[in-house]
Amino acid sequence: MSKKKTHYYLFNEPETTMAQSLFLLVARIIFGFMFMSHGIAKWIMFNNATETFPDPIGLGATLSFWLAIFAEILCAFGFILGALFRLSLIPMIFTMCVALLFIHAGDPLSKMEPAITYLTIFVLMFFSGPGEFSVDVIMKKMK
Repeated sequence: MSKKKTHYYLFNEPETTMAQSLFLLVARIIFGFMFMSHGIAKWIMFNNATETFPDPIGLGATLSFWLAIFAEILCAFGFILGALFRLSLIPMIFTMCVALLFIHAGDPLSKMEPAITYLTIFVLMFFSGPGEFSVDVIMKKMK
């Protein structure tokens, strides 16, 4: 994909109706704060978590911990606001893929369900865009 097409896809939002935009806003708020709560819980356990945090892709437990915090707090905040929306979703989707394919790979479906749910929502939101009520769309309209 050329640089221009990538830029167009990552930063241009499809037009949505008011009802669709409201639905997307509510979904961003609900799932964003739910996802962020996992990152905040990890952050609170910082001293104990960095030593015992899994290292599923060989980056080291500390770096894996900080990457999860980045995705689950900072990127979730961008997701909620609709700021750099699709770029914010990439680490969130990656984190859920790692959780699903490495951390919970042998677990029963009930343990995998949160990762499957988040991954599904995030992929759907990646393709749908944030809707009209987002920082990205507001900034684009200000140009």
